[in-house]
Amino acid sequence: MNKRAKSIIQFIVLLGVGILLAWLSIKSVWTERDKIVDSFKTANYFWVGISLLISFVSHYLRAFRWNYLLKPAGYSVTPTNALGAVLVGYFANYGLPRMGELTRCTIVAKYDDVPFEIALGTVITERIVDMLLLLVIFILTLFAQFSQLKKLAIEYIVDPMMEKLTGIAEQPTKLIILIVLMLMVFVTFLFLRRKISNLLTGKFGNIIQGFGKGLSSVKDIDKKFQFIALSVAIWASYFYSLYACFFAFSGTSSLGHSECLVLLLFGTFGVVFSPGGLGAYPAIITALLTYTYHIEKISAVAFPWMAWSSQFILIVVLGVLSLVLLPIIHKSKNDVVS
Repeated sequence: MNKRAKSIIQFIVLLGVGILLAWLSIKSVWTERDKIVDSFKTANYFWVGISLLISFVSHYLRAFRWNYLLKPAGYSVTPTNALGAVLVGYFANYGLPRMGELTRCTIVAKYDDVPFEIALGTVITERIVDMLLLLVIFILTLFAQFSQLKKLAIEYIVDPMMEKLTGIAEQPTKLIILIVLMLMVFVTFLFLRRKISNLLTGKFGNIIQGFGKGLSSVKDIDKKFQFIALSVAIWASYFYSLYACFFAFSGTSSLGHSECLVLLLFGTFGVVFSPGGLGAYPAIITALLTYTYHIEKISAVAFPWMAWSSQFILIVVLGVLSLVLLPIIHKSKNDVVS
């Protein structure tokens, strides 16, 4: 099976899971659908507009920051092309996961003569920086909402695990099976350790080294402080884009910065889990609002769907516009050169 077929199968599976989660989310409140529709009708769309404006700023900052990574390699991208490529990339990610990165690099390769491999290397570096900042957000969330995170960990991880371990301990047969399985895993590892070692020094090892080189390329940036400031500003824009949506509904208007940190952290995992976060993002945010912050059910369902759908519409509109306008802009430039 080739990589393309695997990507398509992965997309179908993730899309199916996303649709299932969306259906379950809607099904759980179907009897109160009229109230949810009313909440959308009475929502304060001024704050939704502010949220979208801040979100657009985050996309612009990401496009602007791109040249800081391209410059050490001797290349640059015009602001228009960079922004268009970023928007088309986000739009493509609603189709196939990670297709956006490839599409984005293809666009600048076509219009700015940036080699595809170099563009892709800078995008990988971006993702590594994003992961580091996500780790910072996790640490901040840990300090700001320790009691809530502790409660979630105990309720959904520690308690279920202890129940299973207790059940196994009370049944000797299951305990013996578990011990045998652990021994089999250990013996298998001993037999395969040489192959694992070869794997780490082979193709997979090269991938790991590539990530390391991508991260180390940040040291070649001329203006490191500006790059770091822009990276922080991008995630601050994500944060305040979500925060602004709180005020669209009366049920969530009382939530503050600490709660927003938790929603941003777990919501990001939802976006990664399914194409564009379909189903997964609203399901995760609704669960957090309902069981952790005890927000009434209507607002707990309406808020994440408003936040997700407004961002979806923004990306679709801007992504399609970019696809249409970029060829037109470059056609007019070619005509002038001729």
